[in-house]
Amino acid sequence: MKKIVFSASAVLFLLIFAMGCGGKATETTDETATDSTDTMAADTLNFGPLNKLSLNDSSAEDFARIPGVGRRMVREFMEYRPYVSIEQFRREMGKYVDADAIAGYEKYTYVPVNINESDIATLTQIPGVTPEMAQMYIDARPYASNAAFLDKVIEISGGISQQFARHYIVQE
Repeated sequence: MKKIVFSASAVLFLLIFAMGCGGKATETTDETATDSTDTMAADTLNFGPLNKLSLNDSSAEDFARIPGVGRRMVREFMEYRPYVSIEQFRREMGKYVDADAIAGYEKYTYVPVNINESDIATLTQIPGVTPEMAQMYIDARPYASNAAFLDKVIEISGGISQQFARHYIVQE
């Protein structure tokens, strides 16, 4: 008997493919709305802390997976790139939607942290980082490398792994 092994990405692909088959997507005139098929697909994807989408690097297709994000908001997300702070993202998106909608988007997205330039709000996107910790990271600047910054994160926070924090910073 042969044993078949599937990788996690293969299983995820099959799940998404299966969900996309057999159902007819509905067209909507409201560009901020998504149909139920899109919402179901987004709900099955793991948007945990390590799977949040970089606002500077993700594709339009990635952004379209976010619940409540329609074509218009995908365009707006991409138009204001590159984002240098989460406050910039909030300000720009605030031209189109209210603060609650923006907070909803932030459950699925982040602005990559520049280790020597990001503000407190942007640094606190790293889960587990408090405003007080972010201020300590700022006070310890400049950092010679991402590794030096990650060492400081571990020193100050203790409970955050380097691999976890690395996901949120601009890569060298």
